[in-house]
Amino acid sequence: MSDYIQLQITFPSDESAHKTAAKLVAEKLAACAQVCGTVCSYYTWQGRNEKSTETLLLAKTKLPLFDKLVEFVRCGHPYECPQIVALPIVVCNNDYARWLDEQLG
Repeated sequence: MSDYIQLQITFPSDESAHKTAAKLVAEKLAACAQVCGTVCSYYTWQGRNEKSTETLLLAKTKLPLFDKLVEFVRCGHPYECPQIVALPIVVCNNDYARWLDEQLG
């Protein structure tokens, strides 16, 4: 099992997602950040059923960087309770794994 993870982070706008993606890579908290575009989210917030259009950001990083990345994202995120979900990267090709390691230090 590797310690590589992919994060799913939602934002209220393309602009905020792009800004965060660039900063995550510049700070070496993510090796790659992809702004995937618009998703339609259904959820319950403060007792009310909600529907909103959001922008999904995917970021590749390592598990030991997760807490630092969460803190970094939360500081500039417009949501009170942002979605920052990590999924394990179970396997990836060796060249990509080496590249991830190089980018993340």
